[in-house]
Amino acid sequence: MLRSIPSPTSSALEIGPLTIHYYALCIITGIAVAIWLGDKRFRAVAPQALSVVSEVAITAAPIGIIGGRIYHVISSPDSYFGKEGNPLDAFKIWQGGLGIWGAIALGTFGAWLRYRMLAKKIELPSFAYFMDALAPGVLLAQGIGRFGNWFNIELFGRPLQGPWALEVPLVNRPHGFTEFSTFHPTFLYEAIWSTVLAFLLIKFGTSFRPGQVFALYVFGYCIGRIPIEMIRIDQAHLILGARLNVWVGIIVATGALIIFRRLNKESGDTLR
Repeated sequence: MLRSIPSPTSSALEIGPLTIHYYALCIITGIAVAIWLGDKRFRAVAPQALSVVSEVAITAAPIGIIGGRIYHVISSPDSYFGKEGNPLDAFKIWQGGLGIWGAIALGTFGAWLRYRMLAKKIELPSFAYFMDALAPGVLLAQGIGRFGNWFNIELFGRPLQGPWALEVPLVNRPHGFTEFSTFHPTFLYEAIWSTVLAFLLIKFGTSFRPGQVFALYVFGYCIGRIPIEMIRIDQAHLILGARLNVWVGIIVATGALIIFRRLNKESGDTLR
């Protein structure tokens, strides 16, 4: 019987001079799934939009990764610019550290810019339809990407005894928790929540106005992320006793709910 979830013994695959980091592989796999599902959903709305999702992804994906890394570095400056930090480590994305808030914000901006360029060449529906089509796939990508944290043995939660607890080697345990061996697998919690939310949006998303599915994605993700964030024990800035990402989640969720309600009052497609 499984007593705990074991941690991987390796975070990379070495093939001759080539090193493939599992964290990067999880990110790439997630992006591929998001493109596939997003293309399938968007072409159901705009059959003429051949390769639009993949063309937008070429711009949005790397910009989103950069945005996620910038947010992570800004929100965890001591790891890179503190006494024991190395600024060059900020470029080592394969070691983990992508802030979802920065990834979604900058990735959405990059997608909007590229989508506007394509809309000048072919007739496309509003950007709201496009983002609604992408939302479930992006959630699945986030869920897949979280397994990269498992391979890196990072971002786990408080000590836990149970068959679903994550076994963490001594070298990876944070200061003050070295006497514990198993912890909350927060990567798994978030992966499960993202997957469940994605299927809910697919099943019930057809009854909403343009833009509302994406707003629900943002709101729903935040609602699940906030309690998960509260049990994490990795280093983070605190504001009034709560982790920075908890406050960001509350603010973003509130904004998404306001946008959802505003769109519910509007008639027709007004988000070109």
